[in-house]
Amino acid sequence: MKVFIESINCGIWNAIMNGPYVPMTLVNGVVVEKPFDKLTDVENKKVQYDCIAKNIINFPLYLEEFFRVSQCSSTKEICDIFGVTQEDTTGFKRARKHAMVQEYELYKMQ
Repeated sequence: MKVFIESINCGIWNAIMNGPYVPMTLVNGVVVEKPFDKLTDVENKKVQYDCIAKNIINFPLYLEEFFRVSQCSSTKEICDIFGVTQEDTTGFKRARKHAMVQEYELYKMQ
């Protein structure tokens, strides 16, 4: 997955590994998040990396996987959830195979 995402743009992989880019500005001596309409082109592009990464990761998910991560606010959170839930790869493969067999059998019945 890393090679695929880096081939699109290394900034996208950076957003996955380090979290989204949040541009900050100084207002009355306090550092606050910069408003969207005040972003420069470069900052806007960096902000978009996390959105693009979420799209890439969410696109191939099954519905139950999607619902598990749909409330995440960043791609890093999504990857952390999958890292925890899919540590047992043999168990995950077995569950995926079972789900696909069930899906096929339901299709066959129809």
